[in-house]
Amino acid sequence: MKVHDMLVEERRRMADLLDGLDAGQLATPSLSAGWTVHDVGAHLTTYLRFGQLKIYWGIVSMAADFDRLNRELTAKAARLPTSELTARLRRWSTSRTTIPRSGYDPVLTDIVLHDYDIRVPLGIGRDVPEDRLWVAFQHLAAKPSPGYALGSRLAGLRLEAVDTGWASGAGAVVRGDAESLVLAMSGRAVGLDALTGDGLPLLRERVTAPPPRGTVERLKAVVKVVVDPPPPNRRSRNASTNP
Repeated sequence: MKVHDMLVEERRRMADLLDGLDAGQLATPSLSAGWTVHDVGAHLTTYLRFGQLKIYWGIVSMAADFDRLNRELTAKAARLPTSELTARLRRWSTSRTTIPRSGYDPVLTDIVLHDYDIRVPLGIGRDVPEDRLWVAFQHLAAKPSPGYALGSRLAGLRLEAVDTGWASGAGAVVRGDAESLVLAMSGRAVGLDALTGDGLPLLRERVTAPPPRGTVERLKAVVKVVVDPPPPNRRSRNASTNP
């Protein structure tokens, strides 16, 4: 199955999820610091009609401060009622906007992670399809796009998913189920308690420490993607998974 097709499905599924929540649930703090569940839904609409030129503009005008860019775009979108946000998720579910030179993997990873950001605090369970988790695991472990919390701080660790057999990296081992690994790899401390291994203390330290936010560090991350992007097969419109 193509990654873009998975992305379309996840956007429509997210719209269904948000439509089924009441006002109290929508106002619940999500796993994304400072954002409610409604805010997360707003964030997922912000780039659907954005276009890559505007993404480049955001990178340049805000010195690659993706946190600031996301906060500003999300605050604007969050003024809309949830019904309008879900309508946009459905209307523009086939959007092909991507992070420059990165393909659809980071876009799918983003919505998979924000799905957890909503469901975990609300106690809503879901068996995330393994192909979606595979994309997120591989993207976070290999060449995470700028804006992802841990990025290169996963260096020196070997990550092993005991339920799927996936593994990446070299060094001190961190092992556990794929879902918990993906959460921890993305900087979400909620995934740490289900993990084991000699590398867990180091991963825990890195997850709980604030990421470097200096302008130089942010711009280096962008330049790295430009000069050393993921392989062409991961940026292709025909990119698929092969867990």
